[in-house]
Amino acid sequence: MESISPHDWMSLAHPVLMILFVYPVFGATVRLGILAREKRLDLNPIADTVPIEHAQHAAWAVGGILVAIPIALSVSLLKTTSPLALVLVAGVVLFSYSKVLKTKLIWQRLAWAATSWIGLLLLGLQPAVERLSDQPWTALFWQSHFWMGMALIALLLATTAMQPSIGRNMQIRRLHISANVIVALLLFMQAVSGTRNLLLR
Repeated sequence: MESISPHDWMSLAHPVLMILFVYPVFGATVRLGILAREKRLDLNPIADTVPIEHAQHAAWAVGGILVAIPIALSVSLLKTTSPLALVLVAGVVLFSYSKVLKTKLIWQRLAWAATSWIGLLLLGLQPAVERLSDQPWTALFWQSHFWMGMALIALLLATTAMQPSIGRNMQIRRLHISANVIVALLLFMQAVSGTRNLLLR
C-alpha cells in the first residue's frame, strides 16, 4: 500500500474539520434554534439562555467553516501562491469575521461580513483552484463544490451579521429561517459533492 504524502494529509484536513466539528455544531445550532422558537411562541418553558446559546453555536459553526475553506483552497494554491499571501488573506478573512461578531451596528456587521466573503472569493478565483465551471448557465456550475460552498458561506455570514435584529424584527426573523432552510440543503449537497471530489481525486 502506498504511503500518504503530506499533501494528501493536508487535503484531508478540510473534510475532517467539517465532519468532526462543523456538522455536529450545526446540528446543535439547529436544535437550539428550534427550542428558541418554541420559547418565543410560549410552547416550551426553557431557560432564557437558549437563544443566546443558539447564536453562540452558530458563530462557532461559521467560524469553523471560515477556517476550513482556506485550508481546502491552500491544497491547490500552495503550488502557485506564496504561503505568506495565503496566511495574510486568511488572516483578513478571520479578522473581518471577528469584527462581525463584535460590532453592534448592522451595516458595519454586513460590511465586515462582505469583506470576509470577498477574501475567500479572491482566494478561490485563482486559476489553480478547481471550480468545474464559472458559468452559471451550465450544469457543471451547479455541481461545483466551490460555488455551492461560496453560496453557503455568503448566507451564513449574512445571517450572522443580521443576528442582533432577528429577535426584534419579524421580517428579518422569517428571512433568517428561510435562509437557513437553504443552508441546510447546501450543507447536504456539500457533503455529497465533497465526497465525490475526494473519490475522483
